[in-house]
Amino acid sequence: MPQSDFRSPRLYVDASLATDAAIALDRSQSNYLGNVLRLNAGDPVLVFNGRDGEWQAAIAAGKRADRLLVLKPMRAQDRLRDVTYAFAPLKHARLDYMVQKAIEMGAAKLQPVITRYTQASRVNTERMRANVVEAAEQCGILSIAEVAEPLNFGKFLDQRDSNRLLIFCDEAAEVADPIAALAGARAASAGGIDILIGPEGGFAEEERALLLKQPNILRLALGPRIMRADTAAVAALAVTQAVLGDWTTQP
Repeated sequence: MPQSDFRSPRLYVDASLATDAAIALDRSQSNYLGNVLRLNAGDPVLVFNGRDGEWQAAIAAGKRADRLLVLKPMRAQDRLRDVTYAFAPLKHARLDYMVQKAIEMGAAKLQPVITRYTQASRVNTERMRANVVEAAEQCGILSIAEVAEPLNFGKFLDQRDSNRLLIFCDEAAEVADPIAALAGARAASAGGIDILIGPEGGFAEEERALLLKQPNILRLALGPRIMRADTAAVAALAVTQAVLGDWTTQP
């Protein structure tokens, strides 16, 4: 499979993609191509929709860059490892950062979970989805991660599929080798993986007690230092992808 072309602008579109298809752009996309990048008719643009792979297109003739003509396929559609990143929401810019990094690390679903000590009481899921798309556009990612509506902690546990491995990142856990711990849980991850990280204040004791009673759970320490929640997202997703995810040739 050829590597992504990072020299051409790249846009997510919701339309189906096929040779000779005409794609109408929204106002922000048209402004970006025509006024920000100052592209003209015939200039190349890569497009993807999360379903049909990546295609090369060109700006259609006209006064404005408001339509694309799809030319040929470039990369086949892939499929992300079934990894859900579940997290206590953060505020504003730090939540934006965390969403972007989770997408770069290959999360297939983002699930906000409202815990006792969650800092942000409201979650702007539309803003999260915009950050998902932007990260995918910038990093050559073909699949668009799902953004779920927030759940309170109890409902998250009640609805969770017990066949999925729940990786519970716990700052109170005894520090051990996370690579070895994850490798020992490979068989348990066959039904999918949920990675759960709590808020800056940590999990309440009653929440921790409920988590430890869950089936198919792996309590994981992320090293000897306490991390901020957005840093923990990157660390947890990195070690998980390296051992159980799509950074390895293991099934």
